[in-house]
Amino acid sequence: MKAQVAANPARKRKLEKKVEFEYFAPQAAQVSLAGSFNHWNPEEASLKKNGNGKWKVSLSLPPGRFEYRYLVDGSWENDQRPSECVPNAFGSWNCVVEVK
Repeated sequence: MKAQVAANPARKRKLEKKVEFEYFAPQAAQVSLAGSFNHWNPEEASLKKNGNGKWKVSLSLPPGRFEYRYLVDGSWENDQRPSECVPNAFGSWNCVVEVK
């Protein structure tokens, strides 16, 4: 009889790291984050605006390399901070974050 190994969600959470994402857009009405970590679904990561015009969200991500972009009032934008970028299938670029 083979032993079955159950997934341990508590162990997985311990490996995850908090990653802060921010985007400066004082005039924007809505900013979301989409990437390979959330199946490119911007509805899963809405940023909150602070009083200085910065939009922020903190995500717990497992170790790995992830591509992402911001959706700012319906337009796809790259990170304003220096980051690695790779070409995407749409003729533009995706930003890359690596979680160790």
